[in-house]
Amino acid sequence: MKIFDELRAGLSPAGEELLEGFDRHYPEPPSRRELFVEGASAAGFLTAALAIALLIPGQRELDPVLAAVLTASYALLGRVRFAARHGFTVPTQLILVPALFLLPIAAVPLMVAAGNVLGSLPEYLSGRIHRRRLVVAMSDSWHAIGPALVLGLAGSPEAALSEWPILLAALAVQLVVDNVMASLCEWLGLGISPSIDPVPLVWVALVDVLLSPVGLAVAMAAASEPYAVLLVLPLAALLAIFAAERNARLHQAVELSRAYRGTTLLLADVLEADDEYTGVHSQGVVALSVTVADAMGLGSRERRNVEFGALLHDIGKIAVPKEIINKPGPLTDDEWLVIRTHTIEGQRMLDQVGGLLSDVGRIVRSSHESWDGSGYPDGLVGADIPLGSTIVSCCDAFNAMTTDRPYRRAMTLEEAVAELLDKAGTQFNPEVVQALLRVLDVEGVGPQAGVRRPGIHAVPVPAAN
Repeated sequence: MKIFDELRAGLSPAGEELLEGFDRHYPEPPSRRELFVEGASAAGFLTAALAIALLIPGQRELDPVLAAVLTASYALLGRVRFAARHGFTVPTQLILVPALFLLPIAAVPLMVAAGNVLGSLPEYLSGRIHRRRLVVAMSDSWHAIGPALVLGLAGSPEAALSEWPILLAALAVQLVVDNVMASLCEWLGLGISPSIDPVPLVWVALVDVLLSPVGLAVAMAAASEPYAVLLVLPLAALLAIFAAERNARLHQAVELSRAYRGTTLLLADVLEADDEYTGVHSQGVVALSVTVADAMGLGSRERRNVEFGALLHDIGKIAVPKEIINKPGPLTDDEWLVIRTHTIEGQRMLDQVGGLLSDVGRIVRSSHESWDGSGYPDGLVGADIPLGSTIVSCCDAFNAMTTDRPYRRAMTLEEAVAELLDKAGTQFNPEVVQALLRVLDVEGVGPQAGVRRPGIHAVPVPAAN
């Protein structure tokens, strides 16, 4: 089963994806498409930088030593990397802003490009990143074009608070050009639409906005003492320490997440070894529950809890005698009392693990509550029932209805759908029922309607062993 196999393989939630993007190596050469797009972007950058040099007259003389110092400092700050989903952001704004007021405007984009290449050399020389990807460092320099153009057209003003309209315009153009070019390169080169996940663009923009005033203060101090720009290096060292600590915390969080995932899988294996049917049934409920959670637009944390809750919703049945679990006929009242303790027992077991699985335990405890309050163990009503529990409950019931049980044969799809519709608002959360019907791709259903296209499923419904 695909969902269960991905769970076993350790499919990463959002936090793990963030760290994977931050730590990713690219020892392989770029594809032709990616190389063409990045090369075209780099050529466009050089053309824009040359146009600025030719069309905007220089207002300052170039100090080669200062330019070299700024380039080296930019390269150092480019290696201070804070993880942002699928990549990272850097505090280079601390050097870019002073450079705009200390160097000739035409030299700033070229300084940024040289700093990007210099800062990336360790990765290229060590083989962590393929040498052909060096063109990406040039392509990543577009953010210097916007402010250089604005300040150049404004006559290369000095760093002063009185110039705030021009300064804000330069920052705004920088953010727009940077985000547009980065999004275009990812879209055209990698096929990644910026609409899929705009969070990284927002995070990078926020870092640039917050560091720009600090860079301006350094530029104002460097107006009379140019090498005062080096005073940002202690701050860069502090940021490097913070970045390293953040990276370490992310690694620890991922390891803890994988430990929880491993514990979940171990408990699922124990459940299947204890009772094969219950274990296989739980795997089927996982597949359906995760798909319904996606259909309802749940976030990564809620989706993960639903995934774990579905896998472990019957874990408490380990404490229930097998003669009751496998009884071929109806249960007695006393046997039902024993069965109804399994959700409480399941929560107790998961609470002993603690942490993330305590949240999952609450889903497990309420996985047999009914929307109208007639369920167990707490008689919760409506929205008082955790949403994850209502998803697991509905998917659990549908899976049970469409598979053979010890005491009855499986229902047809039409019969199961009719049962879902009949119990929507009483046993089941109506919104979950509608989401499940969308997942099953069933059309033309209503309280009295049949199923026009029976047997069409978005996910497999496992048969009993």
